[in-house]
Amino acid sequence: MFPAWRWLKRYDSGQFKADFIAALIVIAILIPQGMAYAIVAGLPPITGLYASVLPMMVYACLGGSATLSIGPVALISMMVYATLNPLYQIGSPTYIQAACLLALLVGLISLLLGIFRFGFLIRLISHPVIKSFIIASALLIALSQFKLFLAIPLDIENLAAFLTSFYHYWRFIDLATLALGLSTIALLLGLPQLLRHTRFGHILPNKFLAIVLKLIPLLVIILIIIITYVFALPEYGIQVVGEIPAALPPIAMPFWSWQMLLQLLPGAFMIAMVSFVESISIAQATAFQNRHQLNSNQELIALGVANISAGISAAFPVTGSLSRTVVNADAGAKTPLAGFISSIMMMIASFYLSQYLQLLPLTVLAATIIVSIWKLVDFKPFIDTWRYSKADGIAMWITFFAVLFIDISTGLILGIASTFLLMLWRVSRPHIAVIGRVQGTQHFRNIQRHQVITTPELISIRIDESLNFLNVHTLKEFIIATVSQHNGLKHVIINCSSISNIDLSALESLEDINHQLQKLDIALHFSEVKGPVMDKLQYSTLPQDLTGQFFLTHYQAVQQLQQDGSSPP
Repeated sequence: MFPAWRWLKRYDSGQFKADFIAALIVIAILIPQGMAYAIVAGLPPITGLYASVLPMMVYACLGGSATLSIGPVALISMMVYATLNPLYQIGSPTYIQAACLLALLVGLISLLLGIFRFGFLIRLISHPVIKSFIIASALLIALSQFKLFLAIPLDIENLAAFLTSFYHYWRFIDLATLALGLSTIALLLGLPQLLRHTRFGHILPNKFLAIVLKLIPLLVIILIIIITYVFALPEYGIQVVGEIPAALPPIAMPFWSWQMLLQLLPGAFMIAMVSFVESISIAQATAFQNRHQLNSNQELIALGVANISAGISAAFPVTGSLSRTVVNADAGAKTPLAGFISSIMMMIASFYLSQYLQLLPLTVLAATIIVSIWKLVDFKPFIDTWRYSKADGIAMWITFFAVLFIDISTGLILGIASTFLLMLWRVSRPHIAVIGRVQGTQHFRNIQRHQVITTPELISIRIDESLNFLNVHTLKEFIIATVSQHNGLKHVIINCSSISNIDLSALESLEDINHQLQKLDIALHFSEVKGPVMDKLQYSTLPQDLTGQFFLTHYQAVQQLQQDGSSPP
């Protein structure tokens, strides 16, 4: 329940030095990202800083990953916006309170799932669906920033609404805002290339160069804040962040009512699921690299308490950040204390730097998000998945188009639903093959794929799936079609090597197949039946009524039946 105790017992000054340096680098990324993601969620920028204080402290005590960076992320921020936008007016006090209540609900759901050991729920969402969901959401998040990038009111509920609103308002694009945004993108993309390929970049040690490259977003923001102050850019129509209260996160329960709870509960459950999947995936990757143990249920508890702390400290839902976690790991973080130090630094920043951050142009924050998010928009996984599995490819495209043209939550639900429907379709159409013996061996293979030896009086059938009510009728139809094509057939052997389970419907169908074959004077046999399946068969009348036999191996079955050459009883 308190994983921090494991590393606190052997914590030393060397680890503290490494954690402190890592925290400095992470905080340089977290300040602009936190403010930017708060704007994505439709909230004041200061809430992004608040979301990086208590949640990071809580995770450092309860989480199991040494490098996972908890805080605001683009995807969850977009889901917060998608949940709250249809219900409340953006920027209103009710909207802000609803965001805090949403974080509280997400935390309670995650905490309960962790306590009752529902960490296995991560397996309900397939990797292709998650990939598609992240790509589509990244595209939608990038497009959502164009309202700040162009200084025009755009509807970002979905792609159709975005294109419609852009058509109506493109004539009102503020050219000064656009120019500043494009300049920021040019700096964010160009400075790393300039440092890597110039003489100055070659002089710097590789480790120091890597740190400088990670600090570029913060350096660009500092530069633009100075330019905004010197040249009074707001006088030219450039919108800035505006007043940010210089205060620590207020600790208080958000306003709530039963009506609000019922309205927010579906969105809270979806956010809890996605935040857990995103967080545990990142934590598992880093734990594997560092050979650390990770408990998915404990991670749910840590994430739940972190979100509860966000809800009571004027913040919105949080989860693990891939970009900051990678930076944290590369910077040499040794323990979760790096996150704890980052949260202390964030408190100092929110208290002492707010007067400078309020001069930051909104288009610059939008440009920062576009640059960081656009890297995730990659269509190669769609092509690779389609080549490997058409069913997974269909699920990916359904998720992608549903997220873009309906909304984020609906897209994820449809993606999960399509995965299960396609899985049921695959199970109901199992691979069934007539098999024969490979010459000179005791192995049996598909007669359509290999040169094998067969016998006219005997048919061997293998089904590569457990038997259940979904697919047993397919097996029955296959046996009927196969028997009808072979005159003089005396024996049918079902190879059960791939059957690991059998339900009651399948058992009753096998009994019916046995009786139908008996009327044709054909014996039904089973080979290589697994123990758990045989245990279930013993509870039925099939072993007593079976016209044939059970064989330990398929080779033994074929050899004995060929030698007997007798008609079935």
